[in-house]
Amino acid sequence: MNLKTLSLGLVFAALWASASAAAKFGLRSVEPLVLFQIRFLMAGILMLTYSLLVQKDRLPKGKEWRELSLFGLLNVTLYLSFFVLGIKEVAAGIGSLSTATNPLFISIISAFWMGRQVKSTEWLAVFLGLIGVSIATYPLFEQSHATPMGLFYMFLSMLSYSLGTIYYSNINWKLSRTAINGWQVFLGGLLMLPFTFLLHKAPNNFDQTFVWSVLWLTIPVSIVAVQLWLYLLKVDAVKASFFLFLCPIFGFIYSYFLLDEPITYHTFVGTFLVIVGLYVGQKEKATSKKA
Repeated sequence: MNLKTLSLGLVFAALWASASAAAKFGLRSVEPLVLFQIRFLMAGILMLTYSLLVQKDRLPKGKEWRELSLFGLLNVTLYLSFFVLGIKEVAAGIGSLSTATNPLFISIISAFWMGRQVKSTEWLAVFLGLIGVSIATYPLFEQSHATPMGLFYMFLSMLSYSLGTIYYSNINWKLSRTAINGWQVFLGGLLMLPFTFLLHKAPNNFDQTFVWSVLWLTIPVSIVAVQLWLYLLKVDAVKASFFLFLCPIFGFIYSYFLLDEPITYHTFVGTFLVIVGLYVGQKEKATSKKA
């Protein structure tokens, strides 16, 4: 791995892990779905403007609209709706830690999707990841930094994201990555509108905290981090996945220094087990590719 790839990977991990902390700040001003509703519509419009005016990409046609809508529903609407409901009830560090386990669930679900037997190393990786999250979360229940419902929302979020990833990999896309990302984010944002209105309860305060939160979630996270991830996947998908190991570490750093959320020895033990689980899972992928 050269210095450029390493540097971009570190930037990706730092930006991707910052989403939970940025969301926590935004939630001080507005309701959960309002925050992400605006974020994704903004990100979609910016990416589609670049795609259509700069790259001169064509518009989707025929069944591509259905494929993009379903991808947006899984990867944006359901994933982020559950995530933002969950992050309201769990610490930002736990949000990053839970998100980092997505590759483990993807490997299991994809095995069932393709009708192959799940390998013992894959089950071991998922087991280590779940035990790690459980240990890191345990002391937070007593301090009201996590709730069972919040963790359940995070699980549904991970499940939706995993299904979206598998669905994406099984479609023979004809559009550019920028166009796919732009349309799925924009359409996912539109599909989120009914949930936003349905769950609306309190007045929202569109203050400076909200503005900075949305801008950070839109540009550094939704656009820059995603584009870096797509680049890293193109260079080496297996090595790119290893940068996910750093996300929980960055997440807890942000959680501790920016939000004054606690870090205990449970945090270190739980994060270590998640990272070991990720390592086992990614090592299995690397071995399978060489075979």
